[in-house]
Amino acid sequence: MIDVKDLIKVLKKNKINFYAGVPDSVLKNFTRYLDIEKKFEHLILTNEGSAVSAGIGYYLSTKKIPAIYMQNSGLGNSLNPLISIAHKEVYKIPLILMIGWRGAPNLKDEPQHLAQGKVTRQFLKLCGIKYLVLENKTDFKKIKKLVNFSRKNKEIVAILIKKNTLRTSIPKKEIKKSINSEFLTRSTFIDELLKCVKKDYKFISSTGYLSRELYNKVKDNNLNISPFYMVGGMGHTSTVSLGYSLKTNKKIICLDGDGSFLMHLGSVVSITKYAKNNFKYILLNNNVHESVGGQTTNIENINLKLLSKSVGYKKYFYLNQRKKSNQTIKSFLAHKGPSFLEVSIKVNLADNNLPRPKDLNRVIKNFSDK
Repeated sequence: MIDVKDLIKVLKKNKINFYAGVPDSVLKNFTRYLDIEKKFEHLILTNEGSAVSAGIGYYLSTKKIPAIYMQNSGLGNSLNPLISIAHKEVYKIPLILMIGWRGAPNLKDEPQHLAQGKVTRQFLKLCGIKYLVLENKTDFKKIKKLVNFSRKNKEIVAILIKKNTLRTSIPKKEIKKSINSEFLTRSTFIDELLKCVKKDYKFISSTGYLSRELYNKVKDNNLNISPFYMVGGMGHTSTVSLGYSLKTNKKIICLDGDGSFLMHLGSVVSITKYAKNNFKYILLNNNVHESVGGQTTNIENINLKLLSKSVGYKKYFYLNQRKKSNQTIKSFLAHKGPSFLEVSIKVNLADNNLPRPKDLNRVIKNFSDK
């Protein structure tokens, strides 16, 4: 394994001092180091396209090459500014893409990563992006050559990083946001929610710990509900829920996280324009990308009550304590019209052992049948 300090030292020697991206589980030790050391300009953005765009702006201002990090599932989000602005056939803006390679060949991974993993290298080749696979310290010389190639030819290049390639000796960053002892845990809130729902409700839940928590509650308690778990497609939970809600009389509960909510924030205006009275949106908010290392989402800068009302939600509800949960949840579910419930929850990085949804064919069949 490679210590992230050694990797960043090599990048610094090659005059890479600006980093922007979206947190990823493969790169969590890398981003944690950047977050703690604060020796570099480091922007945590809401989606990969925004990260690429920030890098483009940085280069235009400084003529220095930025590093843009993401999971390979985020390449789709990054494609527009990569190809239509930075590409060698357009403005020739050099960028270093650092890509967490989920679903890499011959490595065990979750179903949602396998298809993406198979096409990652072909995607880069099709876009004309030269890349290397980082496996050990002997590849550091290749990084130097790759950066020099990018600088000389003003081209986008990429470094692919597989699972368990990076390690760090730095302890986990202490996360202070949402540690308030009165805040609900995710588990407790879901328990309280499930007590209040009726048979005519359908659940669609966001990627990450949220779907994993709900999946295990349903499985362990043999509950007669069949949620649709968004095992991938971060940021799209709300619009999948919207599309489903339009052609059913059942009430739709969209369970989302703050990182997912922010990733495609613009979709909120479409939801409130087209959603019917059966659309119920719940945002579980702890201000961190919890399942990929605990980096901030920066949502603390947003007044969600004002935002939800200004974009057209008919009613905003707020919850952070268990003693008020039953009453608040029932009021939220009973309200007619697209409604918004913000739930402040504790951070718990230890949830990484939660089993993930399995047998996705059965998940979609049961969701459609019931």
